[in-house]
Amino acid sequence: DVPVNCTLIFSSIQALFAAKAGAKYVSPFIGRLDDIAEDGMLLVEQIKTIFTNYDIKTEILVASVRNPVHVVRAALIGADIATLPFEVLKKLPQHPKTDEGIARFLSDWNNVFPDGNFPL
Repeated sequence: DVPVNCTLIFSSIQALFAAKAGAKYVSPFIGRLDDIAEDGMLLVEQIKTIFTNYDIKTEILVASVRNPVHVVRAALIGADIATLPFEVLKKLPQHPKTDEGIARFLSDWNNVFPDGNFPL
């Protein structure tokens, strides 16, 4: 058996047909749907529901990811895989409140220990 990825999925019926034809993976292109004012992640939800309802083992490979929100929503929905650009990957662990908190901690440290050393 050759594992097949049916790519360029833009509707739940395309995903269902691909799965029933034996595809190991289906790849909904969510960013491209968002580009035309359709909710790409809604498609992933629909595919996941159909696959769950009918115990379909085909894996959902979320493609055309454009931002960290896509990644989080894919995980919440239960997608199996997400392929994403390195720029999105770099943003995943970042949060402005974390950066703000680190800056404040460093400022507090420097106020208490101006030379930067902790007295032992």
